[in-house]
Amino acid sequence: MDDAGFMTAGWAPLPTSGFSAAIGKTWMKGEAGNRVVGLAAHDGIVNDYGAVVHGGALMTFADIALGMGAADAITGHSYVTVQLQYSFAGGVAKGALITCEPELVRKTSSLAFVRGLIKADGAVVGSADGIFKALGPRR
Repeated sequence: MDDAGFMTAGWAPLPTSGFSAAIGKTWMKGEAGNRVVGLAAHDGIVNDYGAVVHGGALMTFADIALGMGAADAITGHSYVTVQLQYSFAGGVAKGALITCEPELVRKTSSLAFVRGLIKADGAVVGSADGIFKALGPRR
């Protein structure tokens, strides 16, 4: 899906910079606590075989998607990933729409525990669990 397709379908671009931008433009739709994060499987994230998305790109996407769930829970503060666990359940073909709906499992005064299924065109291709730590107020 290209940018116009995402926008027509109600997605908004997710601001990313630094390493997070390396996988390309990520998108989101929905409200806090009920978000979907998306990414088009493009040429820049496929492995050396050229037809399957690299596992590192999927893990980076999972970190970004679960981080959105943490951001919803840790409002007003910056946060960092403390732990990320990813289990692969299938490959992702170039051209697929990769999505994740982050789910807040638990929140403490300084940590958010988030999980999500990673899907490609609706089929589960992985699962991820992350722990995110609140830092100081967002600047």
